[in-house]
Amino acid sequence: MRSLPELSVEEMSHCLVSVGRTRDMAAYERLFRHFGPRIRSYMMKRASDPALAEELVQETMMMVWRKAELFDPARGNASAWIFTVARNVRVDSLRKMRRPEFDPDDPALVPDGPEAPDVQFEQDENAARMRAALSGLPEEQAELLRMSFFEEVSHSIIAERLDLPLGTVKSRIRAAFSRLRTALGENR
Repeated sequence: MRSLPELSVEEMSHCLVSVGRTRDMAAYERLFRHFGPRIRSYMMKRASDPALAEELVQETMMMVWRKAELFDPARGNASAWIFTVARNVRVDSLRKMRRPEFDPDDPALVPDGPEAPDVQFEQDENAARMRAALSGLPEEQAELLRMSFFEEVSHSIIAERLDLPLGTVKSRIRAAFSRLRTALGENR
């Protein structure tokens, strides 16, 4: 590789704009030769691992290639933009390293075991009592409860669907609850 003269601030901006607009490989090569060693030095001061620093340089320059069209010379110079990309690549790398490893045995990720037979029996018995109590309601009240609690339809949408005033829907649901409490022996 032949060495190229140092890039001026204007040349840096021109090269970066050219990469962004036309994917100019010669301009990209000039940027890479100019910024590669500088970014490597920047990364070595912060990473102190030569392999990681080299990886971050490569990733930074790939990001420069991919995102060069976002550079606006009116908002800043190319050097500051490229070093901002480098800093962001380094920060992303640190975040990835600090992210905890996935542990498939983590208790929060292991599904609960089957219910104990007595708990399952009690749940089945309660469900049967609820079905019996629901079947004893007038059909209009049972339908409102099914829509509201089993289908999770809001009261206003129920009112719309059944062409009823919202207050009527709410009062019928309250009446249905009162009847259910009585049927289930939960009067208060």
